[in-house]
Formats: sequence, structure tokens, C-alpha cells
Amino acid sequence: MKIAMLGHKKLNREGGVEIVVTELATRMAKKGHDVTCYNRNTKHVMDKDIKQDDSKVYKGVIVKKVLTIDKKGLAAVTSSFFATLSILFSKAEVVHYHAEGPCAWMWIIKWFSRKRIVATIHGLDWQRSKWGGFATKFIKHGEKVAVKYADEIIVLSKNVQDYFKKEYNRDTVFIPNGVSKPEVLKPKIIKEKYNLKKDDYILFLGRMVPEKGIHYLIEAFNKVKTDKKLVIAGGASDTDTYYQELKEKAKDNKNIIFTGFVQGKVLDELFSNCYIYCLPSDLEGMPLSLLEAMSYGGCCLTSDIPECATVIEDKGVTFKASNIKDLTKTLQGLLDNPKKVEKIKKESQEYVLKKYNWDEVVDKTLELYKK
Repeated sequence: MKIAMLGHKKLNREGGVEIVVTELATRMAKKGHDVTCYNRNTKHVMDKDIKQDDSKVYKGVIVKKVLTIDKKGLAAVTSSFFATLSILFSKAEVVHYHAEGPCAWMWIIKWFSRKRIVATIHGLDWQRSKWGGFATKFIKHGEKVAVKYADEIIVLSKNVQDYFKKEYNRDTVFIPNGVSKPEVLKPKIIKEKYNLKKDDYILFLGRMVPEKGIHYLIEAFNKVKTDKKLVIAGGASDTDTYYQELKEKAKDNKNIIFTGFVQGKVLDELFSNCYIYCLPSDLEGMPLSLLEAMSYGGCCLTSDIPECATVIEDKGVTFKASNIKDLTKTLQGLLDNPKKVEKIKKESQEYVLKKYNWDEVVDKTLELYKK
């Protein structure tokens, strides 16, 4: 099949959408499909010093850069518009939109071509607090356009599936994200760079945005009794003010470390050696960082929102979302009970690798395309 994908930034690890598109596209190309991904023509969002990859082919996937206005609230709007126009005149048979905002332009494909359209809703993006009035309305509009014009809609959680049925009486297809078995590494780079040892720290790894609840974690960590460190790893995406607020909350605690955006072996080492991985989110689609943390054999502590709780089931621990008191109590309990943490670690990897498999995700997506 000739497949076009858009809505992501680039084929890399800048965010969850990017990881999903990269995994789907490269695995589909490996199976012999003709896959083209339409990348934004911008610098790396999390780290402006990272050099752009100008390759026109990535692991068998054709890469096309599209015109992008690199301003907050405009990058996704403009890149998805110009990607849509380019796809309209391409030979693509299936057009796969990722995320709600880019879906606003899919009517162009539907009106002026016979191409089939699939949309993946990675989360209810209009709820995210980083967006202003116009961006929120535009993303919500994209959701409605997807409901009207997409031939199939993929959702990543039962909670979002219920939302689309209740709000629009629209049937959707549940295909969760996947994860691959990683290489578990000893703490070498992180020992030299941050003086971190195995089981020496609690880890948060993700984007620095308010809905991730990092402020709850810092406040709770400031209250627990422990010699362990708290590592906050990730970059700010249009949320520099929030990042500074977090640093202000942490300024009096020398055991709180901000690493900035991480990738490669540093990321692998951080996941491989943390005592607990904590994701205190108020809002999620389907958190890839949580799947990855479990794939390294991590003990995961998350808020009890359905998008997290249904992933970890009984192979992790939850606390009441937005409740700093309950997070503090639960965190202290895990710090005081290393045997419980070790038991969870032994079970989490096998569980998550069996239940969330990228090859199965790709096969289900391709079946949907064929249908």
C-alpha cells in the first residue's frame, strides 16, 4: 500500500506522537509498504542545539519536509495544512492523520480525492493547559472534523473511546501503543554526569507541561524522608514559564536534579537504574514513557487516571490524581518497602512486553487500512 502520515514533528523521540509515527512507519516500510512521512521544517522542539537530519529516506521511509511557521500555536497548523496539500496531489492510497489539530484539514482530502483517511487520536489535546484560546478551539475543531470525515478513527484508551461514543455517537477502533524490549544498561554516563547509582533516585521522564503533574511530585518529594534523589528529565515545549516554576519549587532541595531533554544512552541508563518511575499526570492519551519504564523492569507509580491505571493494572502502584497528600504517603510507603518495589520490578517487564507489542499494533493498523 501507498501510505502517507502527518501530524508529527519529525521521525524521532521529541514526543509520544513522534515515537508512534516512527515505529509505525519504519515497521510498515520493512514489511514492503510505500510509506511517506511529512515532517515539519523546524528545529528540535526540546533542544534547539540538536542538528536537523536532512535525510530524504529514514529506515526505508520517504521523508518530505513541509513549509512550517515556527511559532507557538502555528507550527502544527501550518505544517499539517501544507502536508495535506502535498498529499492531495500524491499517489497515497491511505492518509493517516496523527493528533486532533492536524485533522482540521482532512476535509480537503475527502472533498477532492478518493483517498481513504485514518485518524489516530493520541489524546484530547484541547484539554492541555499550554494552549491558548485560538489553539484550543482549533484543536477541538480538528476533533469534530475527524468525527465527520475520517473513514476510521483509532483511539489509544477505552476512556477516549467512551468519550467519542458519548459525545458524537461515533464508533472508534481501540489500538493501544506498543513497546519494544530495551537494553538494560549499568549507570555509567549518569554516574559521571549526575552522580547517580542504581536504585539511587526516583525518576520522572517526559515533557515539562502542567498536565504531567510534575509540581505535585516535587512538593511530595520535599515532604518525604529519604536519601534518594529526584530526577526530572525532559525538555520544555512552549512551556518555559512552567519549567521555571518547577525549578523555583525545587531550589531548596539539593537532591532534585533537572537534566533537560535526554535521549540515547542517557535515557536508557535513567530508565534502567531508577528505584521508582513516577508519572503523576492529570491528563494523558496513552503514556509511552510509562510503557517504556515498565519495559526496563521499572516499578511505576502513577496517578489513578484511567489512561495510566489501565496500563499498569496490578503491576504498579497508583495514588489519587492531583492529591499531593496521597502521593506523599504512597511514595513514602514505597521508599520504606524495597521488597515490594523489587517484586513489582520482577513482574512489570514480562507483563508489558507481552501485552503491548509494536508488531501487533502495526498488524492491526494495516488490517484497518485494508478494510
